[in-house]
Amino acid sequence: VQLQASGGGLVQAGGSLRLSCAASGRTFSRYAMGWFRQAPGKEREFVAAITWSGGTTYYADSVKGRFTISRDNAKNTVYLQMSSLKPEDTAVYYCAARPVIIATTASEYDYWGQGTLVTVSS
Repeated sequence: VQLQASGGGLVQAGGSLRLSCAASGRTFSRYAMGWFRQAPGKEREFVAAITWSGGTTYYADSVKGRFTISRDNAKNTVYLQMSSLKPEDTAVYYCAARPVIIATTASEYDYWGQGTLVTVSS
């Protein structure tokens, strides 16, 4: 499956952005999806994940209550709605896919998008 992330940009602290990840190739609805991020000089970290059906979601503690992951299997797209953004949310955001079972570690994901940069100014 091929993944294309988009929607990043520059936003002021307290603002919102919605990231999208469009999938093509194999049957999207059979894949659990995740969002990860990597800030300069730091390791890639888990942000959010969603099951193939959308029925279960997981979030990192740092984004819980501020970010929402969702998916539209008819459009082969997963979203990350980000609100109340903080400067520490600045990072390159990556979407990832793995067959069926949801996961929260990067090594468990098989397919990755190219990343989209989110910059939050103070």
